Amino acid sequence: MPPPIVRRAPYKDFLQPCTQRRFASALLILLALSYLEALTLSSWNSIIWSWFPIGVAGIRTLFIFACVLLVVVLRIAHPHIGIRTSNSPFDTFKQNLLSLSASETVLTYSLSAFLFSQVYLGTVADQANLQWVTYHSGDRARLNERTVFYTLTMVFLGITAGLIHLFLDLDRLILGTVKETEEKTKPEDPVEKLLAAAPRLLFRSIATSLGVAGLNYILLYSLFRRSAWGWAMFFLRPFYNLPKTNIPPAHAPWSIWMLSRSVVAGTLLCILWNFSNEAFTVNLAKKPLKSAQPITSESKDPNGSLLNGLKSKKARISAFAMWELALISRDFDARRKAIFEDIDRKDGPMWSQIYQLCLGPIKALEKRIDDYGKPPAPPAAAQQPAVPSQPRAKIVEPPASANIWERAPPPKTIQDSVGKWVADVANTPGKKPADTLVPLAKKTVADVRDSLLTKQQQEHLNQEGIVGMFQGVFKVVLPTRLGWLFRQTYSRRIRTAVLGTPYGDASLLVNSAYALSRLAVASLAEDNYGNVHRDVPTIIRTFTTLIKKLEVFLENFPAHWTDASGKRQSADVEEVLDALKESLARVVKDFEKYSSDLKLSRTDLRLAKEAAQKREQAQQAAEVGRQPEPEMRQVS
Repeated sequence: MPPPIVRRAPYKDFLQPCTQRRFASALLILLALSYLEALTLSSWNSIIWSWFPIGVAGIRTLFIFACVLLVVVLRIAHPHIGIRTSNSPFDTFKQNLLSLSASETVLTYSLSAFLFSQVYLGTVADQANLQWVTYHSGDRARLNERTVFYTLTMVFLGITAGLIHLFLDLDRLILGTVKETEEKTKPEDPVEKLLAAAPRLLFRSIATSLGVAGLNYILLYSLFRRSAWGWAMFFLRPFYNLPKTNIPPAHAPWSIWMLSRSVVAGTLLCILWNFSNEAFTVNLAKKPLKSAQPITSESKDPNGSLLNGLKSKKARISAFAMWELALISRDFDARRKAIFEDIDRKDGPMWSQIYQLCLGPIKALEKRIDDYGKPPAPPAAAQQPAVPSQPRAKIVEPPASANIWERAPPPKTIQDSVGKWVADVANTPGKKPADTLVPLAKKTVADVRDSLLTKQQQEHLNQEGIVGMFQGVFKVVLPTRLGWLFRQTYSRRIRTAVLGTPYGDASLLVNSAYALSRLAVASLAEDNYGNVHRDVPTIIRTFTTLIKKLEVFLENFPAHWTDASGKRQSADVEEVLDALKESLARVVKDFEKYSSDLKLSRTDLRLAKEAAQKREQAQQAAEVGRQPEPEMRQVS
């Protein structure tokens, strides 16, 4: 009887529940903030019911929570692993300006702001005079422009918050990397991270609310007053007996009291937005662990589920799976040994598959370096099915019966005369009219140009002069804040070239290099079948080649003329390079004694050691090599 087939659960079946638990933790933090703001908006006319959760305070909390939940749903819909990569901020702006995600972001924040504004209006006292409709003499209903001013301020705040969300790229998830540490790291606490970021988030909330309210008070409301009044009348007229005219009152509700109301409400809303985004980020970027164990440990086939995640085409799943593999290679001995002992898989031993999957991102990096600056390959033309050619039917007109020596009749109309002249010009040998007119036209243009422009002005009007003129204008604009949009700094360009577009994930490269080297070193004591040592020479040569290529690429990468800073640094690329060097040094250190058995030549080891040297060590070695030798003295 064959053994029962064990179903290999997909990696997402373990990652998704883990993500949902962390999502619930972020929602609890958001719910607690909503409750605190509900208490802030309470009238406190009762000692118990003003704060008791099962009552008015609880209902107000749910309404506030629902307003901000829209932004959380937006974060779930648009996450991406890694940072946005482009040559300049203006390139990023062009790529995202007309995208559907950008429109959804701005609309979601605007709707959230509008709903919160109405919840806030429901909590203020009647003495604040912020009802939508007021009644004056004769019980005549009037639209309250104070409420229109306040609501418009909140909608503008939502639009601004959506643009800030896109500008700061709050949808990104930066995953952690695994380093070689001997001591156990302290477990992550999202609450501590959130409290550490609280001053920054509070300052941003106050600054955003104050800036939008002040701009609306000074300028925006004057521009949109008539339009906002008309829309408010359009929506409220079916429910109230409002005047048919859409002309707003003569005096706008400009007052310091209205400005302060708008700032307070906007600050409360921005606090919810900023803290919810931060809570969402710190919770979802936690290690893929559950109860201090890898999340695939609960699977009936842990190695199979991990392989499924590493092979996933989705960047988020493969990045988390690679992070888990790096953690397993360092901290979990039993799972690491199980990788070496798992040799009966359908697609080959577990180690062989992991070896190929870890080398995948590294070889992709090498390919990006090799292909940089080359023109893109032309798309392959679609092969059309060959249609058998049929012989053409030979159609021969019968010979003419007229006398071919008879002269043609003279032209009778102007059209025939012009046609005869054109035919004569075309058939007559010698110069054509174009041969005479084109040089004459060129000479006339040159004479006019020489009479109107000096030689210096003519030099400025050629292609090189125009390009130089534009560069001169840009060099004046680039140091300003407006010029920041167009600066193509070394950091951005090298990051785009090395990490790829549209998103670059350094953690995938760092974790794959670490996992591969750490498993190779651990195989000396744990690989009972000897499958790993056959791949060690390839690992050493691949890492050596890539490090050399990357260093040469970084050294020779040209600076753009818009980059006036002259800084040649990129933290993400340097992190990848350091991780490759550390991984190579780790493998060379432990396998150098077995170089003859691995068929590694002395040249291979020498090149690997040179590549594994950190930048500081290489500089020190170069300085030692450049020290002058003591001069020979003549002995008398």
